[in-house]
Amino acid sequence: MAGVARVARQTAPLLARQAACSRQLAAVSLSGASRGFRAAALGGIKLRVGCTRRFSQSTDWRRSVAVPEVDRASSKLWKSADEAVADIKSGSVVLSSGFGLCGVASTLIAALRARGPESLHSLTAVSNNAGAEGRGGLALLTENGQIDRMIMSFLGSNKKLERQYLTGKIAVELCPQGTLAERIRAAGSGIPAFFTPTGGNTLVQQGAIPVRFDAEGNVVEYGRPRETRIFNGRPYLMETALPGDVAILRAWKVDKAGNCVFRYTTKSFAPLMAKAAKLAIVEAENIVEVGEIDPNEVDLPGIFVDRIVPATEPSQVEVLKTRSTGDDGRAAKSKGDAQIRRDRIARRAAKELKDGFYVNLGVGIPTMAPSFLPEGQQVWIQSENGILGMGDYPLPENLDPDIINAGKETTTLVPGAATFDSSESFSMIRGGHVDVSILGALQVSAAGDLANYMIPGKVFKGMGGAMDLVSNPDNTKIVVATEHVAKDGSSKVVQSCSLPLTGARVVSTIITDLCVFQVDRKRGTLTLTEIAPGVEVEEVKSKTDAAFTVADDLRVME
Repeated sequence: MAGVARVARQTAPLLARQAACSRQLAAVSLSGASRGFRAAALGGIKLRVGCTRRFSQSTDWRRSVAVPEVDRASSKLWKSADEAVADIKSGSVVLSSGFGLCGVASTLIAALRARGPESLHSLTAVSNNAGAEGRGGLALLTENGQIDRMIMSFLGSNKKLERQYLTGKIAVELCPQGTLAERIRAAGSGIPAFFTPTGGNTLVQQGAIPVRFDAEGNVVEYGRPRETRIFNGRPYLMETALPGDVAILRAWKVDKAGNCVFRYTTKSFAPLMAKAAKLAIVEAENIVEVGEIDPNEVDLPGIFVDRIVPATEPSQVEVLKTRSTGDDGRAAKSKGDAQIRRDRIARRAAKELKDGFYVNLGVGIPTMAPSFLPEGQQVWIQSENGILGMGDYPLPENLDPDIINAGKETTTLVPGAATFDSSESFSMIRGGHVDVSILGALQVSAAGDLANYMIPGKVFKGMGGAMDLVSNPDNTKIVVATEHVAKDGSSKVVQSCSLPLTGARVVSTIITDLCVFQVDRKRGTLTLTEIAPGVEVEEVKSKTDAAFTVADDLRVME
């Protein structure tokens, strides 16, 4: 399909659902923020959105599957992964831990694959992403035809899965990363549903993201519209718990009672998934006797673990990044025009980071900002896969496959750093404990609407943690750092976003290579406050789609 899903029709039930949905448009005030997503195209799919549905129902894809019984009196230790997965049933919901290839249960996945699609098929797999094509993770099962449905936050660059998705061979249900973690956590805690601000005023709220296509590229299943409720004047979406039949996870050390210790960023989803499954199987890099793990070191108590097998597959690195001694982690580049522009943006973005701030940085230009901090100034970089206190890329001799960043790259930890699971990470983010989040943008509007995860006509890769990162703009300042115009010359600063939104009225400051805008999110207006050296206001006007006013004390960007 060349990365593009072409749709000739929609099914009658979907049209009926959308028509019913339109009657509820007035239920929640969107304060004008819906302009950018009332009609959006996803690879040729016309998405009719912009309605709010108070209560929603959708066909339940879950099957009734017999789960192997757990004998509490028997030993939890199994001889091999092959034996431990031999009684897993087709149609099971499998919760698969890990982030990229970090912390993935490679031994158990290999054992599931070895059973073959004739013996084990029609699985629903829940994971942050689908592994690396041809290398590891759940990609080994999707390529083998054993998975029917994926529930995840990021499809990424897995081209084979992309083709399977677009040609109807597999359903892909995309879910914001923090919501995914919380749905799993809720399932393990006996909580059937919860309300979250993440995804408000987006296609997630509308249930307008395609889940399944047929072989011709027609949409045959969409996501479900979310019930919404107003708390403290803000709309929140109701998300339901996400339990599993089986959880597969990898731990660094496990005793024979099932108590687990995880190293660094391998924690991400593992403890959550073990708690949310009827049967939890852990592969252990080290199996020790009961009592050899100090109770203070236990990350996952044995009550949540049913089977233990030895890990026989080595840990893998998905994206290898290292630095040389004295290097700041980035290869030296000649200062061409493009790099000069990027440096200018990053240098100005660094001024948003005050000493002692907790910050989250998106990929690309935002990650350059700390390199422009004054000497002696420290900020604590948070990475949504479970790090507070992220450092530079490692020296080759210090590389650790269990320490990666949100881009799945190898990284390091600074003194005083902490690691934790994904639910705690997104508690920091949604709870407004992060001071500043700097993100890139495809478009940002005069009202502070942000679109940064999908371009119509191209495959939808997934939102990852971006929707969560902008979910509390009153407590976490959202800064956009981006070049002023796109590669085709079109303005990225627009009056109203035409691309699907990541968040509505969330951005407070826009930093480009030409200027700085301050956003009045309540009034929906822009003010030009700084201008780059050698740039005139008329040039900014000619390259900006959005209307703006000029500050009386217009300053020059440093």
